Amino acid sequence: MSATTGQSWRDWLLTDTPASRRQAAWGERYRLWCSFRSNGLAMIGLVVALAMVVLSLSAPLLASYDPGTQELANRLARPSAAHWLGTDELGRDVWSRILYGGRVTLGMVVAVVALVAPLGLAIGCIAGYFGGFADRALMRVTDVFLAFPRLILALAFVAAIKPGITSAIFAIVLTAWPPYARLARAETMTIRNTDFIAAVRLTGASPARIILRHVVPLCLGSLVVRVTLDMSSIILTAAALGFLGMGAQPPSPEWGAMIATARRFILEQWWVPTIPGIAIFVASLAFNLLGDGLRDVLDPKQR
Repeated sequence: MSATTGQSWRDWLLTDTPASRRQAAWGERYRLWCSFRSNGLAMIGLVVALAMVVLSLSAPLLASYDPGTQELANRLARPSAAHWLGTDELGRDVWSRILYGGRVTLGMVVAVVALVAPLGLAIGCIAGYFGGFADRALMRVTDVFLAFPRLILALAFVAAIKPGITSAIFAIVLTAWPPYARLARAETMTIRNTDFIAAVRLTGASPARIILRHVVPLCLGSLVVRVTLDMSSIILTAAALGFLGMGAQPPSPEWGAMIATARRFILEQWWVPTIPGIAIFVASLAFNLLGDGLRDVLDPKQR
């Protein structure tokens, strides 16, 4: 019965003659999922990324110790049954700090993406749709931000405000939006003169409605790919700010800050700085693989 039901759903999704817009939309999504699923590396990236998110969210349940609890008598202990990944220079459990550190680092990534993607999309769509003075002004501002290396500019912003997680998030947002604006502008410029946009204008739709209802949805595919590929650089920037003392502040269990406080032990007690470094590497690699798979699926030029 279940196999028959599954087959009927598959036939309903893959039909060449959909009976409604809803069926056509779900059919297209299912085809994209099938194409994505056939990419083994992309599936590995998806599974690893989801696993890291789930582990971080489940930190209160999975952590063996409180991440801030110090056991100075047991400092720099090797990995064992009591401490799966050993302890750091203050006797804190590294496994617990890695789990809670994932909440900080990945939470910063989510916050940056939630702010930077709409900002870049809005600026790019407005510049590309209206053109003229608005385009020149917005793109010159974009060029100014692109002229500086992202990490250097982020450090300057954080130093001007105050070191901390909130400051680091806003600093990364202020330095990461220009590529999204450039991408959205290029997509919008190819859309604004199409026949269906002209038809929408003839119905009396306002520019705001045209941008929100017709231009933005067509730009989302490229933006999602760019966001996924950019997550690894956001993770590295957040970790770099933490390493330099400009991001999450001790005793916060952030991966970059963990490496900074333990780097002097890298030769004797190698596991203390190496394990958070491995966490950063795995997270960055997972999002890169996921982004490559999404690009192959969502980019028409790759099909």
